Amino acid sequence: MATVVVALGGSLLRPEVEERHKWLEEMVGVVKNSVSSGVKLALVVGGGAPAREGIDLARPVIHDLSHLDRIGIAATRLNATIVREAIAVGGVKVSENIPKSIDEAVDELSDLPVVVMGGTVPGHTTDAVAIRLAVQLEADKCIIATNVAKVHSEDPRENPSAESFDMLTLDELQEIVGPPDHADAGSSKVVDPIGVGEARENALRLDVLDGRDPRRISASINGEDFEGTMVTP
Repeated sequence: MATVVVALGGSLLRPEVEERHKWLEEMVGVVKNSVSSGVKLALVVGGGAPAREGIDLARPVIHDLSHLDRIGIAATRLNATIVREAIAVGGVKVSENIPKSIDEAVDELSDLPVVVMGGTVPGHTTDAVAIRLAVQLEADKCIIATNVAKVHSEDPRENPSAESFDMLTLDELQEIVGPPDHADAGSSKVVDPIGVGEARENALRLDVLDGRDPRRISASINGEDFEGTMVTP
């Protein structure tokens, strides 16, 4: 039985995403179809706007990075609960709890076809959580579903002429995102540099794609051609 981990960027749940309610419904359909075809799924949901708003509110008062991270983690668990409840209402067997650790998520997935979680501890983003979970589960791949079509040489929102890539190695991706360090609470890169470092150490394939179109996530889960960037060891 195939096991796939999907990191759903918190940006996918933001009000700015067109028809985000339809997106949530379509994601439930993706999960349902994947489970029906025998795939085990672990979804790790990011904090997005609630995380940034909470951190921005606290930043003038709280200067310690780990305390700011905890605010972001709380937001990821809120978003994970939204996704988890939608999947449950859709009739899919999914863990009742939002795991607070990777070990807990592994235990839940041993008995159920789907688990949904957010962040775990300060010091890294949910991308890194998803990659660590994929490593521990010996998953086929980790899908990074974000709000850009592919990995670019630079942030395409800042440089529209940045080069995009259909395929990269993990070493090349690390060069693009930077060294595996935790820079700042609430910051965002196409993939967390710490997570990329751990994927490199464990030779884990990453598929980076635009999660605003759930069909791309579905194609990646099913091992089909998808529009995005395949990152290989």
